[in-house]
Amino acid sequence: MLAIIDYDAGNIKSVINAFDYIGCKAMVTRDPVEIAKADHVVLPGVGAFGDAMNKLREYELDGVIKEVTASGTPFLGICLGLQLLFDSSEESKDAAGLGILRGEIVKIPGGDGLKVPQIGWNELTFPSEGRLFKGIPEHSCVYFVHSYYLKAGDRDIVKARCEYGVDIDASVEKGNVFACQFHPEKSSDVGMQILKNFVEI
Repeated sequence: MLAIIDYDAGNIKSVINAFDYIGCKAMVTRDPVEIAKADHVVLPGVGAFGDAMNKLREYELDGVIKEVTASGTPFLGICLGLQLLFDSSEESKDAAGLGILRGEIVKIPGGDGLKVPQIGWNELTFPSEGRLFKGIPEHSCVYFVHSYYLKAGDRDIVKARCEYGVDIDASVEKGNVFACQFHPEKSSDVGMQILKNFVEI
């Protein structure tokens, strides 16, 4: 069973629909026991970093997320769910992230006609081979909605990047922990293949 963590951070319905589309039954829960028992776990999310961390702690989900990621269970963070896995964010300077992966979340500078947030399709490049991107050609396009982006502390974990005025670490992988700044659930056939690859891990 795949568990989607519910911490009031939006975009859950589209994530459920995407997994349903690829034939994967998912349960939405904030029960730490159910999350710990799941075969795969997804942390979705849109919104503010600090508010999201407060919700994870209020619902006592921060501990089970650390437990699951340490246990070897395949874990996928999407958009804000990627950002929360890291140490800190310029968006909420007083809020510590989960610290499961090393790095910081910084504001997209914009300028040169680039709007912030970045909303729309962007092309991926692959600095190294990632299991989420099996069978997906480099320069495929995926859908982003974000004002902040990841600067990973460990360059070896970066499996996909894109350019939007700056170089953005768009997807990371470390052991059983995967994360995408973009929304695979809104990224058409490419996104569905990414989700299929995840559930087959």
